[in-house]
Amino acid sequence: MALVKYNNNSISAITAAASIPSGGLNLITTNTITSGVSSSSFTSSIDSTYDTYIFKLISIHTASDNIDLQFQGSTDSGSNYNTTITSTFFRAQHAEADGSTELAYKTGRDQAQGTAFQTLIGGPGNDNDQSTSGYLYLFSPSSTTFVKHFTGSFNTSTSDNISRNSYAAGYFNTTSAIDALQFKGASGNIDSGVIKMYGLSKS
Repeated sequence: MALVKYNNNSISAITAAASIPSGGLNLITTNTITSGVSSSSFTSSIDSTYDTYIFKLISIHTASDNIDLQFQGSTDSGSNYNTTITSTFFRAQHAEADGSTELAYKTGRDQAQGTAFQTLIGGPGNDNDQSTSGYLYLFSPSSTTFVKHFTGSFNTSTSDNISRNSYAAGYFNTTSAIDALQFKGASGNIDSGVIKMYGLSKS
């Protein structure tokens, strides 16, 4: 096998780099919650600029104990959040006291052509030191040909002192563009936390 030797031996000698993919995360919007709000919405910049959007939820603290943290998408810039969803949901958990473990599918938190808010994680605690963090991927939201897939993973310190890792995935069963997303608790307010929206560069 012949060895290939490149003549450009330094960065300064490179004359073209058009074939190098751009890649990378691009921060678009940050929603910082410092006092109680019923929901946190992203109603702009979800468009054809990126094929993949990533939402990072950081230290989300709910006012109410043991409620589900949920999300839904909109096809009308946030006027309505009731897009049809088919989804799947499972979780793994381990108690602080080492007395409870679980790896299970949770039928009560999936949807089959439902229009409700989709659960991302269940049972977060509202103690001062408890919160939820994780991420949600949304794929090709501007497509008018295909359904819109999503997948997410979240961890929380639950109301009964359990580390709970939940996995939610599915699709918005619509060929209309998803142009807004909303996060909220099943009841009560979100007291604090940060939600960041990124776009993944096309390569």
